[in-house]
Amino acid sequence: MKKLYWSLLACLLTGTVFGQEMAKGTVYNDANANGRLDKKETGIAGVSVSNGREVVQTDKNGKYEIPVQNDNIIFVIKPSGYELPLDADNHPKFYYIHKPNGSPELKYPGVTATGALPKSIDFALKAKEEPSSFSAFVFGDPQAYTAEEMEFFKNGVVNEAKLKKGPLFGISLGDLVGDDLSLHPSYKQTIGQMGLPWFNVMGNHDMNYDVKEDYLSDEGFEKVFGPANYSFNVGNTHFIILDDIIYPHPETGKGYQGGLRQDQIDFVANDLKFVPKDKLIVLAYHIPLNPENSKSFRNEDRQQIFNILSDYPNTLGLSAHTHYQQQNFFANEHGWKGSKPYHEYNVGTTSGDWYSGLPNDQGVPVSTMRDGTPKGYAILSIDGNQYKFDYKVVGKDDKYSIGLFGPAVVKAKYAGRYQIYANFFLGASNDQVRYRVDQGDWVIMDKVEGEDPAYMKELLAYDGANSLVAGRRPSDPVQSAHLWKFKLPKLKAGKHLVEVEAVDMFGRTHAAQKEIEVVE
Repeated sequence: MKKLYWSLLACLLTGTVFGQEMAKGTVYNDANANGRLDKKETGIAGVSVSNGREVVQTDKNGKYEIPVQNDNIIFVIKPSGYELPLDADNHPKFYYIHKPNGSPELKYPGVTATGALPKSIDFALKAKEEPSSFSAFVFGDPQAYTAEEMEFFKNGVVNEAKLKKGPLFGISLGDLVGDDLSLHPSYKQTIGQMGLPWFNVMGNHDMNYDVKEDYLSDEGFEKVFGPANYSFNVGNTHFIILDDIIYPHPETGKGYQGGLRQDQIDFVANDLKFVPKDKLIVLAYHIPLNPENSKSFRNEDRQQIFNILSDYPNTLGLSAHTHYQQQNFFANEHGWKGSKPYHEYNVGTTSGDWYSGLPNDQGVPVSTMRDGTPKGYAILSIDGNQYKFDYKVVGKDDKYSIGLFGPAVVKAKYAGRYQIYANFFLGASNDQVRYRVDQGDWVIMDKVEGEDPAYMKELLAYDGANSLVAGRRPSDPVQSAHLWKFKLPKLKAGKHLVEVEAVDMFGRTHAAQKEIEVVE
C-alpha cells in the first residue's frame, strides 16, 4: 500500500497523471548548417524556448527543459544575431509538434500522431550578423478561395514583390486562404517564391470549422505552418505572432469573435519577461483590436494585452481582416497605459476586395478595396526601436500614394460646383493634406467622412451596366478613413495644374497632381 501511495504521489509531482512530461534539448549554433547537433558545435545560452504558454531560457550550455502535455508545439524564439534554418518553401524550421495521438478527425486533416516524446528536441540556429535597421514585407489577406485565385495572388502580387530589393523577411497577416485548407500547401509554395524567410499569422478563414473548442481550430494550420502563437527577434525588435480568433463564438456558439485565450495571454506575458524594455515590440495578428465594438474583439482580452505592454514605450500593432486600410490609435480612454498611443496599422490586403472587379492587362482582377485603397502590401522599415512604413500599390510606381478623383474638363461658369477628392492611402485622421492650383498658395483640404467616389465609379460600372461586365461585382463601399476634398475655385479658360501634398505621421511628404481643362 505504501508503494502505491508513493508511486501516485510521484506521478502527481511530475505531472504524468495529467499527461504532462518534460521536453528537453539543446539550442545550438549549427556552424555547418547540416541540421544536426555535432560534437564540436556549441549550445547557445540565454535563448528562450516555449510550449505555447510557458517560456524558459537555455542554460550556459544551451540546454533547456520545459513541461509538455499531449497537444503542444515546442518552439525556439529566435534571438537577434542568428538565423533559422528554412524549408524548401522558405518557411523557418523552429518548432517540434508533440501530439502523440494526432489531431482529431476533421474535414481538413490536422497532424498525424507524433508518438512518444523524443529524448532530445534540439533547435538549430546559425550565427549571422543582423542589422538594427531593416525592412520587411507585410501582406494582408492573400485569401485565395480557389486555385485560380491563388494564381491571381501569384501573378498579381508575388511576381512583382519578389523583385523588390531590401526586405529581410515577410509576414502574412492571416486569411492565407479562403476556408479551403487544402490550399494551404499551395499558398506556402507560392509565398515561398518570394525567396525570403516568411512568417504567417492565422486568420478566421484558415480555421478548422468542424471543432467545438477553440484550441482545436488551428489543427490544419499547425500541420502546414507550425504554431499559431510564437515570437522572434530581429535587430532591436521583438515580433509576437498571435491567433486572435475565438471559435466557436463563446457566447453564441456560432461564428467567431476577436479575442485571446488565457494561455495565449500567458504566453505574451511569459515571453516578454525576457525581452528588454528598450526594444520595439511588434504584435502581428489578424483581427483589429476594435475598442468601439466588443462584439468584434473582447474588451477584457485587449486590456490584458495592454496591461502587459504598459512597460514598453515602443510598440506597434499589425492587423488585416477588414479589406480596407486605416490607422488606429489607442489612448488612455481605450485602456492603454503607455505615454504615447498604441498604434495599430490595419493593413490593406493583397487580395484587395476579394479579387473582384475588372481584369487588368495580366488578367488579374483590379480588386480595389471598399474604401478606395488599391490592392497592395506594406513595407515595414525599422531603425533601432523606431518604425515607419510604406504602402505599395501593385502595378504602380513606388511613389504612388495618393489617388485623385475629379473631372478632366469643366465649363468655366460651373467650375465652382466641382469637387476634387484625394485618397491618401496611408493617411491618418490628423494628417495635413493641402492643394494648390497653378503653383498658387497652398490651401488646406477638408477631411471627409464618406465613400470614395473613385470606388463608387468602379462599382456603378456594374450596377448601371446594360450588358454583362467582366469580373465579379465589387463589394458595397465603406467610409474611407483617409479621404480629403476641396471645391475648384473660379478658373479662366485653359489648362490648369492641380497639385496635392500630404504629410504623413512620419513627417514625409507625398504628392500627386492632376490637369484640368476649363472651357468657356
